[in-house]
Order: sequence, then C-alpha cells, then structure tokens
Amino acid sequence: MSLIRLNSGKFLVIDTVPLDTDLKKEIDTLTNNGADIEAVIATHPFHTVYFPPFYEAYPNVPYYGTPSHLRNQKLIPWAGDIMDHLGMWCPEVQMRIPDGSVFVAPLPESSNRFSSVWVFGQQSRTIHVDDTIMYVGDDSPILFKLLGKRSGTMEFHPSMSRGGLQPTEDSPVLFKAWVEGVIRDWDFDNACCAHVAVRQGGARELLQETLNKAQPLLDKIAKRNQGKTVDDDDVHDMSQYNIKGTTECG
Repeated sequence: MSLIRLNSGKFLVIDTVPLDTDLKKEIDTLTNNGADIEAVIATHPFHTVYFPPFYEAYPNVPYYGTPSHLRNQKLIPWAGDIMDHLGMWCPEVQMRIPDGSVFVAPLPESSNRFSSVWVFGQQSRTIHVDDTIMYVGDDSPILFKLLGKRSGTMEFHPSMSRGGLQPTEDSPVLFKAWVEGVIRDWDFDNACCAHVAVRQGGARELLQETLNKAQPLLDKIAKRNQGKTVDDDDVHDMSQYNIKGTTECG
C-alpha cells in the first residue's frame, strides 16, 4: 500500500493491506481520521481481500477498482472502474496499464499475477507497481535469497511467461515498447514493489537494465506464440485506455 499526498493536502490510497492497530493509527494521523482521503484505488486484479476491511474502516470515500474488484467485491459501492479514470489526478499522479498484458481477467487466478496499474507520483518521483516487477532488497524475505535472488536486483514477475502477456506473437513487442515509454515519460527515481522491497534511488535506470535482461525471454514468448491470434472479444487492448506522452493528462 502507498499513500500519495496531493498538492491539495488530500491523500490517494493506492492498494490496501491488513490494518493493524499501529497502521490504523498512523493513517488516521496522516489523514485526519480518514477525512483527508480523496480516494482509494485498487491496481491489481487479484489483490482484493483487504479492501472490504479497509472499506469498513474508511467507508466515506470513493473506491476505484479493477474489473476483478468490481466483480468480486460487491459489498463495496465502487465509484468506478480504474480503467476509465487513469487520468483523473494528472499531472500529479499518472497511471498506465501494460500494453500486451492480460489485465481484465487474468487466468489462472491462482498464479497469474503479472499485470497491474502502474502509478507514478510526480512530486515524490516514485512508481507504485503491484507484482509486475519485483525488487529484492536487503530486508526482503529469506525465501528470495534461498532462491538465489541477489539484493539490489529487479526482475519481472515470473507469470509474465505463464499467461501474463496476451497469447499473441506481438504481445512481447507491445509490452517492451510500453515499458520503454514509461522510462521515457516518467521521471521516477524510486519504485515501491509489492511483497518484496522498495528501491530508493536509481529505479529508472534499474528498470531499463531489467528490460534489457528480459529480452531473451520476450523473444522466447514471441516465438512460442508465433502465428497465434485470439478473438477480439477475448482481448482488451490496454492501449485503448492508456493516454501517453504529452497528452497523458488530456
């Protein structure tokens, strides 16, 4: 979860986590007991379970969810689908969904955790990325070190090659171009990544290195999908929703 302070003094809550007593107290202190929360935003299709208890604690603010949240968490009176509100807080906060990715209904639900809304806080120069990229820091869980992950490294979520990208030949090309656009357009220095660690400083350069290292895998996915197409009804082209470059904020 991230909190972004807007120039107005209000806050955007990006994703939710379990609310223990200390965290609840900290959020209340920052947000005037929730009165200064402008909106709560869900970015990841299958990170849904902590939204209902967060809504119980802060019910008087608008909630924006992914299509999966709107389908599966019906007790929350969602204010809208985040796909339709990516530019709502521009230029302070900018949001994009990876092109070439499966976002609306990723399958299998138990393991396909690749695609998510990427959020860029302009003032803090920080991107919030829930699962699509993982950063291993000194304080990351011991499991990552047992798996041979070195501190200070970044990589794409492994589900990228297991249904995270559309099953088409051009999806790896679209995704690569999309990441290059993020690196070009967003002047970020830090990356808040789900589950693992926060990269403070140098995140933009590290993402470029990560993309370069992923080229063989992207080529492998393209080769595996060579000649494959899917029905238009099964594909939601994220480029239809993303507003990029100088027109990002309308």
